[in-house]
Amino acid sequence: MNDKKVTLHSHPAVWHPCTQMKHHEAFPPILISRGEGVWLYGADGKRYLDTISSWWVNLFGHCNPRINAAIIDQLGKLEHAMLAGLVHEPVVELSERLSAITPGDLSHCFYASDGSSANEIALKMSFHYWQQSGFPDKTQFVNLQNGYHGETLGALSVTDVSLFRQIYAPLLRPAHPVPTPDWRFAETGTTPETHALKAAAELESYLAQHHVSTAALILEPLIQGAGGMGMYHPVYLQRAREICDVYQVHLIADEIAVGFGRTGTLFACEQAEITPDFMCLAKGLSGGYLPLSVVMTNDTIYRAFYRDETSQAFLHSHSHSGNILACRAALATLDIIEQDNVIETNRKKADFLNQCLQPVREHSNVKNFRNCGMIWAFEVDNPQPDFTHRFAQKGLEQQLLIRPLGNSVYIMPPYVINEEEMELMAQGILHILNEI
Repeated sequence: MNDKKVTLHSHPAVWHPCTQMKHHEAFPPILISRGEGVWLYGADGKRYLDTISSWWVNLFGHCNPRINAAIIDQLGKLEHAMLAGLVHEPVVELSERLSAITPGDLSHCFYASDGSSANEIALKMSFHYWQQSGFPDKTQFVNLQNGYHGETLGALSVTDVSLFRQIYAPLLRPAHPVPTPDWRFAETGTTPETHALKAAAELESYLAQHHVSTAALILEPLIQGAGGMGMYHPVYLQRAREICDVYQVHLIADEIAVGFGRTGTLFACEQAEITPDFMCLAKGLSGGYLPLSVVMTNDTIYRAFYRDETSQAFLHSHSHSGNILACRAALATLDIIEQDNVIETNRKKADFLNQCLQPVREHSNVKNFRNCGMIWAFEVDNPQPDFTHRFAQKGLEQQLLIRPLGNSVYIMPPYVINEEEMELMAQGILHILNEI
């Protein structure tokens, strides 16, 4: 980088994701110069607690020395080699370790770079499997109301968040959303479990009529992220697995945001004791360091493509599929999870943070306060039209990088957060609520 000072009032060379660029006239982006632990440091010397793990990817803090060391070691050996016709030890080891720790018989790994790409792969694999297995009519997909699976065209087709998909509707394949088990939509006096069972009954009713044309159901297990961090009872996953089995429909578990301990177990599907036909992983897979995603599936699906004819292979590719640097980061991430007893430690941290957040839970403007593992969320009643920007700006004044989803405020901090930092975060959020 040259010595020319970078100014970011509104820097048109950088078109920011998920951003109305004109808003940067009033809210210029922060120039970040370094990170350490849960903190991001601006070029002006101010620091910000990364309460959302830089879009849900960071598990063990910025500039983690153990992940750094793994990447630096690999840099001196090999930076990348294509995974078509070649293979390397890190991708073999990562695939074997993922197969060992994920539920059931997910014994085959297909790599890409990001979550949307992983979901695209799972959708294509499911469709292609049925084409090669004598069920050519299975071409449709079912998704959940308010579900989010990415913004490439296939993934967006099974996304039910109008902000992202409405303008692109003419480009998308039709999908079929069924009612969400998110307990925020339960009738008054209905328990989360009862609401989940009711939603599952709606799924069953749909598949009873349309299973002949349905390839797969895709869902986010336990937590619907971009839909406002909606949370639901694990019984829905249990019933969904049973229903999909009855009607010969694949179950795709999009664990991109919730995998690797976010929900309190290593994978969200564990809480329902189910194994999906496809599990999609990304974000925390590499500790948040490098773009890496994977679709895991079982031997039955793998064998459907194991043919003599090239045309019957799964002909999907990514230039950086299984990138060796990203695989080394992922292996270091798995080492930390295993060696540091992360899941149990997180449960203790979650208990402490829930105590710190009790005044937030009880605040008069807060509703639907909820927690699952290392994810917290709530809605703010009667927000002003510019609520999202105001809350985010007030957060920066409290040293908090926080980014509400509409009127849903959530926190998903890196696992290395300590008690002092948790107290600061809780007090900052309470201060914002009192001011806003």
